[in-house]
Formats: sequence, structure tokens, C-alpha cells
Amino acid sequence: MLTRSSKKVVEQLHREKKNMLSEWGKKIVVSSEDPFKDRMKENGEVMFYLLTQCFSYSEEELVKTIRKFAISIADQRLKAGINIGEFVYNVNLGRSIFQEKLKFMDLDSEELNEYYQKVQYCFDQFLFFSVTYYSDAKNQIIEEKTQFIDTSHKDRLTLLGQMTSSFIHEFRNPLTSVQGFIQLLKAENPNLKYLDIISIELEQLNFRISQFLLLSKKELIGKEKVNFSLNEIIDEVLVFLYPSILDGKVKIDKYMPDHIYLLGYSDEIRQVLINIIFNAIDVLHTYTQEPLIKITSHIQDDSYIRLEIANNGPKIPHHLVQSIFEPFVTTKSLGTGLGLFVCKEIIEKHKGKLECETKGELTVFSMILPISDKNQG
Repeated sequence: MLTRSSKKVVEQLHREKKNMLSEWGKKIVVSSEDPFKDRMKENGEVMFYLLTQCFSYSEEELVKTIRKFAISIADQRLKAGINIGEFVYNVNLGRSIFQEKLKFMDLDSEELNEYYQKVQYCFDQFLFFSVTYYSDAKNQIIEEKTQFIDTSHKDRLTLLGQMTSSFIHEFRNPLTSVQGFIQLLKAENPNLKYLDIISIELEQLNFRISQFLLLSKKELIGKEKVNFSLNEIIDEVLVFLYPSILDGKVKIDKYMPDHIYLLGYSDEIRQVLINIIFNAIDVLHTYTQEPLIKITSHIQDDSYIRLEIANNGPKIPHHLVQSIFEPFVTTKSLGTGLGLFVCKEIIEKHKGKLECETKGELTVFSMILPISDKNQG
């Protein structure tokens, strides 16, 4: 129910309605790409109606009506895809115009303060409901997109697993035969050139196949964890990669003072080390005239070993550092983006962490792994 004073204010506002909406329409920010730009005048009319009703509606009725209109407008903003900042600015512009009109009405300070409070409440409620709905809906959209991306990645990996498990085993059979015949040739013709190089290249090919097989999870069945020396594994890897190290003129600086044992799958840790060191050799080859790989380790918190493999090759772009271990992310033009993903999977399966960071001129891959109880024996 309108009081006499309220009725007077509402009548004056209606007389000023055309001027107020015209002033608001001239000052608001409206994108030319906004598909609802032609409905701005209509929205202003509805907002004006709500503001005049704040003098007569009960609080419960007012909030209910404002909420309904606010959600409708927020839905428009979502469909428009326009910055929500424009909307908030336009609403507050309307608030300023409305309150300015109240100032010039014949009201005592107490009445003016009362109407100010009602207008403030009306605008605050409108912004609260509209922005909350908009934010919740936006978050829902982002969540759905993220879930879709995650599902797509999983589907791609599942497909990859199915593909690898169906044809890579077939590919490995003739490879094993070739490796066997190479060994026979070496035994029968010990002085025949290039057999060692062919054998090493076949081993590296076999390693690449193992990466894909790991994704298909076919080689994990029946395997048991064993205690093995990390120092010995690294030495084996350096011997295995020696032709590549020699060809790239890479200096290896190794400092591992502690003879450490790990409990796990030695072939998989070997695979991680080969991948990371070989990647470093590959990028160093064309980047610097003094290629360097530093391999260091130290005990951390008495029960972990921190192994760092650093190189002075090109730095990984900042935007890729956080995603470098994700599948299908690569800095190489011909890379699959699976090598580091597989490495991370292996290290995490061993209850460890694999990280990448830049320290000065070095790109550092750090592996933190729990050490075996054998180290205490």
C-alpha cells in the first residue's frame, strides 16, 4: 500500500520516466555485436517498473519479482556472450540517474533517506541475483567443457591403447627375430662393421615400442617389484646412449655420491631415464656448441632420493612448463607428445614425483622417488 508521500514520489517519477530512460539510453555501453541490443529499452522499462514497485511491494513480493527478472536478464547476457562488466556498469548508471531524480523532489531528509535505502536495496538485489546466476551458469559451462576435454583425452588414450595392443605386438615379433640374427652375425663375424650400431638402433626402436605398450597396460601383468641400484641403472643408460652422446659431442657431468636402491620396476625406471636423457641430447644437438647434461642426486628427508637431470639446451616455453607432462603436448615438430606423459605415469606409479623447471641457463627434470629399505640394511 502506497503512503501519501510514496504516491507523490511515484507520480513524479512517472512524469520523469521518459527523460530518465532517454538519459540512461544515451549513456549505457552496448556492444554492436550484442544480439539483444534492441531489447535494452524494454529492459529499462521493466527495471523502472520494479523500482516504482519497491515503494509499495512487501519485501518478499519485491525480492521474488526482482529475482525472476534478474535471472531473465542474466540469461540474455549469457547468450550474448558479452562482458558482464558492461551489464554491471549499465545497471549502476541507472541507479545513479534514479537517485539523482530523488534529490530534486520535495522531500525532507528522513523521507529522502528512506527512499534512497529502498532504491539501493532494489538495485542491490537485482545485481546479486543476476550476477550470481550468470557466474554459476558460466562456471557450469566451463566445468562441462573441461569434462568434455578430459573425456576426449581419455577416449583418445583408450583408442591409442587399443591400436597399440592390436598391432605393436605383431611389429615386435619380427623385430625380436632381427635382433636375434644380429647377435648370430656378431658371433660368426666379430669384425663385421656397423653391427654394434645396428644393434643399438634396434634397442632404441624397441624402447620406443615399449612406450606405446606401457600405454596399453599390456606389459604390467605378472610383473613383480624388485630392489635395484639407481646408480647402476644410470650407468647402463649412459652406455646404451653412448653412440648418441658421442655423435652429439655432449659432455656428461655425473655426481651421485650415494649408492641408492629403489624398489620397483627397473626396466620402467630405465625407460624414464633413457627418454629424458635422449630428449636432452636431441635438443642440444643443434642448440649449443658446448652441450652439457648434468646428472646429480642427493638424499631428501632421509627416505627419498632427488635425481636431477639438467641440460643447457633451449628453455621450455613458460606456457608449456605446466602442461609438458600432459598427453599429446610436445615442443618438437614431429613429436608424439607421449614420451614425458609415459615418464610421469611411471614415476607416479613408483610413488614419486616428476617435475620440470628452469634454473638459470639449465632446464632441469627432477625425479623424487622413495628409496628402498635395502639402503638401511
